[in-house]
Amino acid sequence: MDLVTKAKWDKAARNFDVMAGFGPEKRWAPVKTKLFSKMGTGRILFLAVGTGLDVPFFPPGRNIVGIDISDKMLEKARVRTDAYDGKIELQAVDVHDMPFPEGSFDQVFTSCTFCSVPRPVEGLKALRRVLVPGGELHMFEHTGSRYFPFNSMLNQMTWLSKRFGPDMNRDTVTNAKIAGFTVREVTHVYLDVVKTISATA
Repeated sequence: MDLVTKAKWDKAARNFDVMAGFGPEKRWAPVKTKLFSKMGTGRILFLAVGTGLDVPFFPPGRNIVGIDISDKMLEKARVRTDAYDGKIELQAVDVHDMPFPEGSFDQVFTSCTFCSVPRPVEGLKALRRVLVPGGELHMFEHTGSRYFPFNSMLNQMTWLSKRFGPDMNRDTVTNAKIAGFTVREVTHVYLDVVKTISATA
């Protein structure tokens, strides 16, 4: 397990809901609800469940394994996962070292996750490994931009933001392709920065 990354997010867990749990969650609620409605009846992996802020947007009755590198995040998540009308099993796991056999899951979902995975292409390859052939990856992510001045602003912000949280300038769509996914759909939610990505293994 990447102990440096774990320590960073353990530290962030204390105030995470204050930073992310009000304005951002309300703003993106319709988009997340629509994306998570694609959760099927098979086995689902939710990467970086954090404090469980996304759980209220899940459809009921699903079978989900929620992982996060931070034990402190998972401690806070249990209140929300315990209230979920379905099954959510929480595990402290680093995406780079997942213990699951190949083809363990039918779908993987992420939410503002790959801005923070230290080795994003390797992390995406790890997700592809645990998906069944043809399994689905669905992502809600913020990324870098192709357009000035946003690309310059996000590059400058990343210099600071990555010290305590996410990188702001990742090219997650390209990273998914490099990792071997077939990208089926990219929907721009806000400019070309906030987007949903759907792909298959």
